[in-house]
Amino acid sequence: MKVIFVTRPTVFSGPGGDTIQLLKTKEYLEKLGVSVDIYSGGVFSPTSYDIVHFFNLRNPQDIFHLVKQASDSCIPIALSTIWGSYYECDQKARDGLQRIISNNFNESFVEYLKTSARIFSNRNIHKGTLPYLLNGHFRTQKKIVEMANVLLPNSPTELERVRKDMLALSKAGAPVVNAVDLNVFDYDSVDDSKYLHLKGCLLSAARIEIRKCQLDLIRAVKGLPYKLVIVGKPSPNSIAYYKQCRMEAGSNVTFIEHVTQDELAALYKVAKAHALISWMETPGLSSLEAAVMNCNLLVTNRGDTEFYFRDLASYCEPGDLTSIRHGVVEVMESAIDESLKFRVIENFTWEHAAEQTLAGYRLAIDSFQKSSK
Repeated sequence: MKVIFVTRPTVFSGPGGDTIQLLKTKEYLEKLGVSVDIYSGGVFSPTSYDIVHFFNLRNPQDIFHLVKQASDSCIPIALSTIWGSYYECDQKARDGLQRIISNNFNESFVEYLKTSARIFSNRNIHKGTLPYLLNGHFRTQKKIVEMANVLLPNSPTELERVRKDMLALSKAGAPVVNAVDLNVFDYDSVDDSKYLHLKGCLLSAARIEIRKCQLDLIRAVKGLPYKLVIVGKPSPNSIAYYKQCRMEAGSNVTFIEHVTQDELAALYKVAKAHALISWMETPGLSSLEAAVMNCNLLVTNRGDTEFYFRDLASYCEPGDLTSIRHGVVEVMESAIDESLKFRVIENFTWEHAAEQTLAGYRLAIDSFQKSSK
């Protein structure tokens, strides 16, 4: 089977969790005998492939014209939705005009305004720009879902949300879990000597931006006897937020902008706990990675975290400093429960994800063939 992956054009220049998802899915599908290419711009030739796999319904402007081309070329389409709402973040955590707009207009219009602003400020203009601007945000997303033969969300709960939000309750779907690479995140084989001075810290590994709530975490640990280590770079549109995080950080906060996967594994190993307290997670790769490295987890109660971690993690309310502070104390003072590690190993590895993705491809091809008769 030959597959091509298509995602946002900045997936490598502005890496995030979806970058890891893309590369690891490719790596482990290839171990199952699937040939995978990644579209990097230029001429798009969907007819050279058995199926086209698109990623990220939240940013429809990047993929809409290519989805339409694949559909018009009669090639089966799979869509990894990566579906989460940041509307609450915009309403409660933003300042100024953006907050006012978010509290007075519906989510799809807010996303349309934000996306349009990014298109022109970043000069991200291509063949799909005009169709997106003419259709609007929600209609573009809905058309993508209609053209897809199967949805590949990260959990059954995400599938339910996408179907409801896109008014597509009968759309074929096959959940594909977020996952961890046990070859990299193997507690017994990781050398943590470089970071022994951070032993027992609270770690938070994520791209630095307002929706990830690092500033709230910094504020919550003030006066607490724990060292907080924040690992990540700011996204291009979050430089001011990053500067505010640095400005408000106390002496118990350390920033590390970039590390390799091996270094990240070493940081997990020395940490007592990991915090990912975003306004939305599905559930966040760093939480899974930290779990298999014997960290306690503090996670947001928004999104799909409970499907993954059940009652084995501590949950907090994003934007609520009291809730976050209570969660920090809980994970830093509680003993490590290895049940969490074993749950991740048994259910959420890239081997699992690749097998589920391949099953999703077969479902997409079957659905396509039935609809073509």
